[in-house]
Amino acid sequence: MKSIKFLTFFLSLITAHFAMAQFAGQSPVIAGKGGPGGANTAMIGYLTGSMMDEKNTKLDVTDFQGSPYTSNKFQPTVLFDKDKRVGEIYYRYNAYNGEIEIKASPLDTEIGSLSRDKSIAVLEDGKKLSFKTFIDKNNNTLNGYLTELVDGDRYNLYKRIKVKYTEGVPAANSFVKATPNRFSQFTEYYIEKEGGNRIDEIETSNRKILRLLKGEDKEKIKTYFKENKMKVRSVEDLMKVVELLNS
Repeated sequence: MKSIKFLTFFLSLITAHFAMAQFAGQSPVIAGKGGPGGANTAMIGYLTGSMMDEKNTKLDVTDFQGSPYTSNKFQPTVLFDKDKRVGEIYYRYNAYNGEIEIKASPLDTEIGSLSRDKSIAVLEDGKKLSFKTFIDKNNNTLNGYLTELVDGDRYNLYKRIKVKYTEGVPAANSFVKATPNRFSQFTEYYIEKEGGNRIDEIETSNRKILRLLKGEDKEKIKTYFKENKMKVRSVEDLMKVVELLNS
């Protein structure tokens, strides 16, 4: 009897919302069906939130360049809740809306949106993608999804994919080409120090990296830059810095 009530409770958390069919999911949006080796309907319902349609429903994407997704196709992934493996689902990340769209199997036509809960994560190329609060270089406090690149004892490094939408401009006359609607992707990086209670944007610049560090950590990296004549220019360079901080 208790198990029936438990299942009913989870199922009651499933929400249905309309969203743009091509780029924000198909409507109506509900949790998908379970499959062999996948997360069951109850758990999908528990982890499903409301799809964000306030952005994309206003967009004309009949003629566009780029994509709001990091991958247009749904990919298999592992779902975690509080670091506990829940099951396998299919996902695609809508970086423009800042939401993870999910379904239980590749054949499902019903698409849900993963709840924006900091205890929930999926694997993206073997790295955890989860909802975080972070501070950008302009000191704005934001909420969104970050992919964990380095999970260290003292410092973590994250990646954020950000998408900007630019509305197209119709041709003024036959001599001028129209500009199509465009989605442009940008990548930002963030660093988190254990016990620091904040995640800050970190840029590929020696000077700006040193500005974020303090005490022995700052001197350690400053010496490393000098002795190795290193100029940080890429994410691989950032990863080396964070791995050195963890050593």
